[in-house]
Amino acid sequence: MKLKPTEKTGDKLQPDSPAPIKVAIVEDDAAVRAILCEWINGEEGFRCVNDFGDAEAALAVLPGHAPDVALFDINLPGMSGVECLLRLKPLLPATQFIMLTVYEDADHIFDALAAGATGYLLKRTRREELITALREVHAGGSPMSSNIARKIVQSFQRNGPKPNQAEGLSPRENEVLALLARGYLYKEVADMIGISLPTVKTYIRRICEKLHVHSRAQAVALYVNLPRRSET
Repeated sequence: MKLKPTEKTGDKLQPDSPAPIKVAIVEDDAAVRAILCEWINGEEGFRCVNDFGDAEAALAVLPGHAPDVALFDINLPGMSGVECLLRLKPLLPATQFIMLTVYEDADHIFDALAAGATGYLLKRTRREELITALREVHAGGSPMSSNIARKIVQSFQRNGPKPNQAEGLSPRENEVLALLARGYLYKEVADMIGISLPTVKTYIRRICEKLHVHSRAQAVALYVNLPRRSET
């Protein structure tokens, strides 16, 4: 930590103030984006370093800038916020991603979390709550709007796997699920294991049926809790 020789308390030198938390915003609504930038720059300890109107621009620029936190909308023109997050997360492992969206259904929530989002907030979140969430995620937390957290809990209670449920997955289904959990897209999974795209979709449908979930995102979100087959 650097010291400023000109700032003293008695004979003690005072340390510099901590570096601001760098925030990037990906939001296609220019008015909303401007308000978010204003909120962030108006708060001590924060700086809005980038803002983008689409995912493609963010994907081109952010890997070279590595913000501390990135706020992402889901419904963007062209590439979705979730797909962009899937591509950025491996390139920016230290960046924390928060989805800031109008969507509060289970599929969008689990898609975002499976892609690597650390937090999930609704756009009706107030300024003070948003700033608190940015501080929380930067400190290692996972901020979520209260009703979003409740839906996640309810989904796990309703759809959580039985203790031996993973034994019902075939080796190939386990392989497909593992690749999806690592962030690969359907076409990439098909290419990696040498099967067709329709076959991948068939495997995913069977996985969802066996795990008693309703979407790929829920299956991926549950993956870390599934018992694995023993290697023989």
